[in-house]
Amino acid sequence: MRGSIWLVAAVVIAVAGRPAFAQDAAPPAAFCAVSYVEVRAPAASTAAAALRLYREANRHRDGFAGFEIFEQVGRPGHFAVIETWRSAEAFEARGTKAQEELLKTLAPIRVSNYDQRPYKTLSVGGTPPAASGRAVSVIAHVDVSPDPRVAPMLVRLAATARAEAGNLRFDVMQHTMRANHFTIVETWQTQEALDAHVAAAPTRQYRDELQPLTGSPLDERVYKAVE
Repeated sequence: MRGSIWLVAAVVIAVAGRPAFAQDAAPPAAFCAVSYVEVRAPAASTAAAALRLYREANRHRDGFAGFEIFEQVGRPGHFAVIETWRSAEAFEARGTKAQEELLKTLAPIRVSNYDQRPYKTLSVGGTPPAASGRAVSVIAHVDVSPDPRVAPMLVRLAATARAEAGNLRFDVMQHTMRANHFTIVETWQTQEALDAHVAAAPTRQYRDELQPLTGSPLDERVYKAVE
């Protein structure tokens, strides 16, 4: 589903709070697997159930930190998944049985492959406050031309955003093999808080600085959290 692209910035807005975690926040330099899969719309509940089973199969394994599931609003069966482990070694040590079972269940209903990409955490805040039912979660995927200025730019944006009213979480991940690809995960208390962040001067400055390094328009997608 995700091929070689110069820029993808996909924004995921969840209608619920942060999904269940084995711990409240990923530790620094954690390993994250960000995945996408699409299934036929009538089979969306089957896919969601299979993803939950995978989460439960790994929840108590050493190094497991979290497994978040999102489904695109208006497009049932389009899922984004963020899987977090203490390290790449812990991720590999989990074994392949649970993922093989997941892929086996998805095989007859999927319309895309289970596209999984490896990341490391670049900037992670402390334990976030509990999210309310109005909380809004956003995931942004950013591909840019290789440039050493980008990572510090994102770290600076994260630090500024965490200090803004209504922010619950603002984490930045970097692809382990493609250093010019980043994923941002953020949670806001309300849609209004998110809107204020988008319009804030530091956010506009970040976008202005980033734009010359990108290769295609912003691609925004709305999702709901799947518990």
